[in-house]
Amino acid sequence: MPRTGADRMLDFDRNARTAALTAESVRAAGAKSEVIVCDLRVRDDIETMVTRAAERFDGLDVLVNNAGVIESTVTTDHDRAVDSLSEELWDAVYEVNLKAAWLTTKFAAPYLRRSPHGPAIVNAASVSGLVGFPDSPAYGVTKAWVIHLTKVTAVDLAPVRCNCFCPGVIDTPLARSFFAAGEDRDAGERELTAPQSVDRLGRPEEVARPACFLASDSAAFITGAAYVIDGGALAWRGVKG
Repeated sequence: MPRTGADRMLDFDRNARTAALTAESVRAAGAKSEVIVCDLRVRDDIETMVTRAAERFDGLDVLVNNAGVIESTVTTDHDRAVDSLSEELWDAVYEVNLKAAWLTTKFAAPYLRRSPHGPAIVNAASVSGLVGFPDSPAYGVTKAWVIHLTKVTAVDLAPVRCNCFCPGVIDTPLARSFFAAGEDRDAGERELTAPQSVDRLGRPEEVARPACFLASDSAAFITGAAYVIDGGALAWRGVKG
C-alpha cells in the first residue's frame, strides 16, 4: 500500500498560539505533533528550526512550505500599487513568501536526500503567481517565483520530489483580511469569485487534501508540477452574468 499519511509532524509558526492550535488538531487526528516557534524573516531561526526537526524525528521525509503573507496583512495603507508600494513592504512579503521557502528547502535538502521514504517537498503558491491582481504586486511576484522555485528544486534535488499547489479564493484568515482591507468586503468577495465555475469560496480542506496527495507516495511519479485549485477561475477568466 502507498504511504498516504504522516504519523509525526513538527509545526513551525511565528505565533505560538496558532502553532499550538495546529498541533492540537494533528494530535486529535491520531498523530504526534510538536511546535517550534520560528520567525521566517530570520535566517538563523530557519536553520535552527530545520535542524531541531531533523534531530527530533531522526531525519525528514516531507517538507511543506506553507507560510505566506500578502500586502494587506502587513499594512493598513490602501495604496499598494506597484509604483507606490514601499521597499520595506516589498521586502517583508519577499522574505516570508520566497526567501524563507528557499532557505528552508536549502537546509532540509541533506536530510530529505537521505530519507528512504519517498521524500517530497510541497510548496504553497497561488493563482496570483499565474495572473495579475491589483494592489498586491509583491505577493503575486513572489508566488510566481515559488512556482519556478518548485520546478528548479524538482530538477536539482531529484529524486526528492517537489510540487506546489496554487489556490484561488479560499476561506482562510489571509483571504478574510484581504477582503476586510477593501471598502466593501462583500463586493470584494463577489468580484474575486465571479470568474469561478464553482460559485463559492473554496474550503481549506479542499486545498489540504491535494497538498497531502502531493506529499504522499500516491504522487510518486509527479514532480515539478503546479496544481491549480481555483474553482475553475483560470479555465476562462470570464465573469458570470
